[in-house]
Amino acid sequence: MILLYVNGIYYIFYFLATLAMIIYKSQVFSYPDDLLASDLAVLFLMGILDVPRLYLGFKGNLTEAEAPLGLSLGLTVGSVVLCVYLLLWQTYVLWADVLLNAVLLSAYGLESGLKVTAIAAFVS
Repeated sequence: MILLYVNGIYYIFYFLATLAMIIYKSQVFSYPDDLLASDLAVLFLMGILDVPRLYLGFKGNLTEAEAPLGLSLGLTVGSVVLCVYLLLWQTYVLWADVLLNAVLLSAYGLESGLKVTAIAAFVS
């Protein structure tokens, strides 16, 4: 449960920092408009995906139900794919991007492991 709180708070920081870096990169580097829109769309899609992921994680943990935790785990896979996109295939990747994405991927990994453990405990 604590990891969900920490992940929610970190994601707010991650979203704002990544948005600020995209704005910075668009001002400092020659950032093609279509690629800027693509990177922003991925970031906002990731933000939209993270809200139900965290909500279902909280709900499943508090009610000890497998279905919300399983759905949250599925949404985590989607968030991981988008995070890897921002880590590897973004137009310009700064060292701060690598650091922020590495911490987020680590948090997703820990959270997923605990979700799988919780689902196994709830089923048995």
